Amino acid sequence: MTRILIADDHPLFRAALTQALRELVPGASLVEAATLDAVHLWLEANPDTDLVLLDLHMPGSHGLAGLASIRCRHPAVAVAMISANDDPLVIARAIDFGAQAFIPKSAAPDEIGAALQAVFACQVWVPRTLAGRGASESQIDKDLSRRLASLTPQQFRVLELVAQGKLNKQIADVMGIQERTVKAHLQAIFEKLGARNRTQAGVCLRQLELIDPARQVEVV
Repeated sequence: MTRILIADDHPLFRAALTQALRELVPGASLVEAATLDAVHLWLEANPDTDLVLLDLHMPGSHGLAGLASIRCRHPAVAVAMISANDDPLVIARAIDFGAQAFIPKSAAPDEIGAALQAVFACQVWVPRTLAGRGASESQIDKDLSRRLASLTPQQFRVLELVAQGKLNKQIADVMGIQERTVKAHLQAIFEKLGARNRTQAGVCLRQLELIDPARQVEVV
């Protein structure tokens, strides 16, 4: 049975996508999540999940950092991004950081179906109207993607907590490990990312943050 996790913080969109998937993938097991933490909890308990449909700007995701964390901590699970943001550069970065598809929230059912077919065939999919327009990702992004991919799942979790400003003891408490283990992870992280200290390491992850145009509020 195909297992798909729909990760989006908008209940109405989740419901609409769930209904579409019931028709596109008959018999699939469909689960919904509203936060990135819920996604990780589900994947830890259900590592045989076939696909995560991940909202680019869902709570806790911090742009592409959420994608990178799933790809690092659950590398066997395919991820397709869903977003109202169709900026070609954002699409290029998402694919570069491990997304197998980028599906606009405005996509018609046949487009969603085409994306799913591509993902299940281990192919990369972007909308035909945007294909080729996002091929200008920088060498910096490629290098950062490669370095982040070299981290183990535990090292990536440590990096996430470092980027949140947590101290070694706090990280140890959150992860249920000893503080000296945290220090060992940090040393490995510094070496793999080419960072001199925790500040530089945290900056590497924050480079994946994006501003959600739909959620910007104009103050007058």
